[in-house]
Amino acid sequence: MILEALGSAVLGLVLAWAAVTRLSHRLPVRTLVFATGIAGALFGDFVTHSALGPGSFLPSLLGAAIISAASLSLLLRPAGGLRRRSAPA
Repeated sequence: MILEALGSAVLGLVLAWAAVTRLSHRLPVRTLVFATGIAGALFGDFVTHSALGPGSFLPSLLGAAIISAASLSLLLRPAGGLRRRSAPA
């Protein structure tokens, strides 16, 4: 159980590092991105482990990766910035 949580945290850290490396111009502060990646991975591991039970190491890591990636995607900003549309007169 401890190794599963540690593996999930490392997986979240790696996903956050990859996101910061590739998309740094579209993400907020690095510390928030790393914290979100790790927390998302631990939450995904918890949910998957609770649903499948003990003895499912690889599916738990897969669930951790999915939830971590989904959490990191919520931090992305639009590429072109925010544009205001003028209301038609």
